Amino acid sequence: MYTREIQAPRPSPIEAGSPLQGTWTEAFKEVNLMDIHRPYGLALPRWLVNNRIREWQSFSVQDDRFFLHAILLNVKFLGAIQVLFYDKQTGERMKLRRLVAPNRFHLPLSLSNAYIDDQSGGFSFRIHDWLDARTILVDLNIEAGRRGQRPPFTAQLRYILPREAVTPLVVSLLFSGRRSMYAYKAVAEVRGDIVYRGDCGSLDPRKTAGLFCDYKGFFPYRTRGSWVNAAGIDGENRRIGFSLAENQTRENRRNNENALWVDGSLTPLPPVRITQPEGLESEWVIQDLEGMVDLSFKPQEYVRDSLNLLLARADYQSALGYFNGMLINAKGEPIPIRNLWGLGELFYLRV
Repeated sequence: MYTREIQAPRPSPIEAGSPLQGTWTEAFKEVNLMDIHRPYGLALPRWLVNNRIREWQSFSVQDDRFFLHAILLNVKFLGAIQVLFYDKQTGERMKLRRLVAPNRFHLPLSLSNAYIDDQSGGFSFRIHDWLDARTILVDLNIEAGRRGQRPPFTAQLRYILPREAVTPLVVSLLFSGRRSMYAYKAVAEVRGDIVYRGDCGSLDPRKTAGLFCDYKGFFPYRTRGSWVNAAGIDGENRRIGFSLAENQTRENRRNNENALWVDGSLTPLPPVRITQPEGLESEWVIQDLEGMVDLSFKPQEYVRDSLNLLLARADYQSALGYFNGMLINAKGEPIPIRNLWGLGELFYLRV
């Protein structure tokens, strides 16, 4: 069965100007990719090097009624915000997509105690990354659209991340000798409230699971990636979640960003293939070569964003749907996945 080395905690994924490669189970105190010495091999201006760093944070929350996913993306030449909401009880779905001005917001170098906030055009968000207090706080507010095209929406979320109960996955992965990406991921209990069309629903932490992700990287000029993610409560009342990806990192067997959580316990997973044999809107297949990952994903609704300029192009496609299949945890136990709502994502960036 697949295993990998878990390294001792470090303050940063960069040492003596060089990026590290590995897997950890504690957050770094700081992730400043500008500490890498000459990531492109040339003495380039700092502003130009900084402009090559791509970063985003994403938040997914699910209970027996609601599914919510939000992502904040900063690729320097533009920023983007996306919110997907699904009320399983009523069948109502809401989506908000917005491109924002370059560097409208910046994601913090540390998750210890930092704020991200912005307000524009009837949408506001405030994120408090506060791992020193073992929590992440998220406030989202969307005003009603013109002519009633979109109802108002508010979410106040609190991810609970006690050290003794939640083990995150933290990785630093290399694209080349001096260019790398970093990711922090964790599945946790979530408390809070969601208000939609004036109806307030309180999240019961015993029935709620949330996935939080933080990314930074010197991603390739032509960046391609596929992700599938989900978190929820299974039939045995366990809080489960997984995050699986195909990316362009140089070596992905010993270290990658794939993981399973069962009641906060982490299982690093092997590399996977994410395919769409009959097209994007048909069933996706997610499998590995170790017999630990065997999932299908059935999309129900797509969100597509595309921007094509002379020297730059961005395509982002996300699908809301549900997963079925089986995962194997570190103890060799099968973890059935049955009709678990989540996301499939496809990303292409040329800039």
